Amino acid sequence: MKGIMQQLSSIFLFYRPFILWSFGINTFLSLIGYSLIPIFLVKLLLTFFLWYFLSETNAKRKLVFYKNLGISTFKLFSLLYLIDLFLSIPFLLVLKEFI
Repeated sequence: MKGIMQQLSSIFLFYRPFILWSFGINTFLSLIGYSLIPIFLVKLLLTFFLWYFLSETNAKRKLVFYKNLGISTFKLFSLLYLIDLFLSIPFLLVLKEFI
């Protein structure tokens, strides 16, 4: 159980720099009139782009830390996307009420 909590907290630390970008993208796409599904598809594409960028550049050294913790690249980015969805859904629903 301790290992799972350590992995989850490490994934949250990886996600932390992207939180403001995520909410900015949510706000921008909501303001120009997109509904929830296209926003989630755009964010899925951006998550894929982030994976590609980190895997194919010198930034892949960041991923070594997560591999040492037993977190595969697929698991890292899948959980990153799911965490983003769980944080984005309430934010977007509240934002849609005010737009």
